Amino acid sequence: MKNFGTLEYVRDRFSRNWSWKVTGPRAVVMVSRVIPQSWYGDGPNEAIIPDTDQNVQKIKWIDDRYPLEILSKSVWKKKISNFVEKKKKLKKIEKLRQVNPGKQFRGKLLNFQKKGLDFLLKSSGNALLADEMGLGKTVQTLAYLATEKQSFPVLVIAPLVTLNNWQREIGKFMKKKSRNGKLVENLVPTSTLIRIGKTKDLGKFDFYIINYDLLYKRLDDMSKLNLKTIICDEVQHLRSKTTKKYFAVKKLSALKSIKYRIGLSGTPIYNRGSEIWPIVDILRPGLLGSFKEFCDYFCYVNEKGKAVVLENKRESLGEELRKHVMLRRKKSDVLKELKDKVRYKQVIDADINYYHRELDKIWKKLEEDQKNAETAFDKFTSYKRAIQSERQAAGIAKLPHVIEFVKNIMEIEESVIVFCHHKSIHQLLHKSLGEHSPSAIIGGQTDKERQHQIDRFQAGETRLMIAGLRAGNVGINLTRARYVIFAELDWSPAIHRQAEDRLHRIGQKNIVFAYYLIGNGTLDDHVASVLVDKSYEIDAIMDEKIDSFENKEKAELILAQIHDKIASKR
Repeated sequence: MKNFGTLEYVRDRFSRNWSWKVTGPRAVVMVSRVIPQSWYGDGPNEAIIPDTDQNVQKIKWIDDRYPLEILSKSVWKKKISNFVEKKKKLKKIEKLRQVNPGKQFRGKLLNFQKKGLDFLLKSSGNALLADEMGLGKTVQTLAYLATEKQSFPVLVIAPLVTLNNWQREIGKFMKKKSRNGKLVENLVPTSTLIRIGKTKDLGKFDFYIINYDLLYKRLDDMSKLNLKTIICDEVQHLRSKTTKKYFAVKKLSALKSIKYRIGLSGTPIYNRGSEIWPIVDILRPGLLGSFKEFCDYFCYVNEKGKAVVLENKRESLGEELRKHVMLRRKKSDVLKELKDKVRYKQVIDADINYYHRELDKIWKKLEEDQKNAETAFDKFTSYKRAIQSERQAAGIAKLPHVIEFVKNIMEIEESVIVFCHHKSIHQLLHKSLGEHSPSAIIGGQTDKERQHQIDRFQAGETRLMIAGLRAGNVGINLTRARYVIFAELDWSPAIHRQAEDRLHRIGQKNIVFAYYLIGNGTLDDHVASVLVDKSYEIDAIMDEKIDSFENKEKAELILAQIHDKIASKR
């Protein structure tokens, strides 16, 4: 690891007092900002710092973020020992074994899922199950509820589009237990979907299922249910500790009746590693200290004021999570029969004249909005609108070439899923590719219509699906396809991974190819670079090894095959 300078315990030749000497340009700049009592030594790249407890703490803070070569190791070790907080020894999750679920569970678990059940049991039901998408986190959780004593009633908090799926899975995998404890084979546990915000008595059920956005409104009703278990599906929804939904979950999880708190997500970190703290503080309060303590030790603040986990701390944060609260398995680790997933960044042409004309309009509108803005919030919202407008302009500029790319792949009679972000792009794609009678997943659909569109595609009635990135990235199984095409890019790598894993999951028998279409001359390339940078931070914390963002050889081979087959038909 790179050192930014040196740290040595010396006697200052002017004051004759023992002091700390720091060398190195960047280290000295940090010292001058953080420790006002310091002064320059022999030249601008050397700083002398009085040896006080407060200054030692500040030097340690600098060393955590800008590693220094410690030249006086024994003295330094002794000095900082006074400030290293002795943490309460936490119970480490033991080696996992394959455990069979309780008799209330209906169905069979794969071997790795049996270990997942053992993990939940050994963590006393206060855990983050972070298996990659498609490995059956819901099934493992239901197996745990069927095995653990006194786990009912259960509150399931999940995204709106997955509520029906939870109710279906409960009916599929769990048997009803009567009041006297006897199992009723042909009945399922009682459940209710909570869809309205108006306060009223909810009645008695085994499962209460609600979406995140409605929870705050029904907080008082939920507090009266004597809940035993809280399950937070797609727990990344709680990554911000300032939201109403976070407040509601935090308050419910602190109720005396609650014994078990389980978070589920293949992508608990969306953008920055610091997003893991609010989630862990609900599941295992205090494990990562206060948010300030967490940031002081693990993070630095970037130019946008966001806490980013330090590169040299990412591995240790991941180890802490895996040791005490998180189980993370990748498909490549547990499903040897599952084929690879290959990502490829494909640059395509774009209508640059149109794009530049739109950028000019966007820029003029932004200047006008900024000029007329009365508050900082007005300025912020105008900036966000400009970014969204640019993303839509880039999508339209490359649309004809996206359509051509999709048609090329469909020439070899493959099932394809196209993800886009804007409704206008979704409509244009649907119209331009209408000859293929595509299925459509888009925000605003009813559960019934959404499921009908999924069933059409999975049954082979159509070979093309067009889905909104944030409408079709969770709660659906699309293993019929092996090609996923991103016509537009989202700023969060987690959104893309969730979308990819609608295909790359249990039941997929082919290599999945994910193509990210980059409009030549647009800001797409910048967005792609941001996605890669964020991916590296997330991978370093969540996984013990970092995946490459793309596998060019395999993807280029497929592209060559596609074009070859098309050419042979002409």
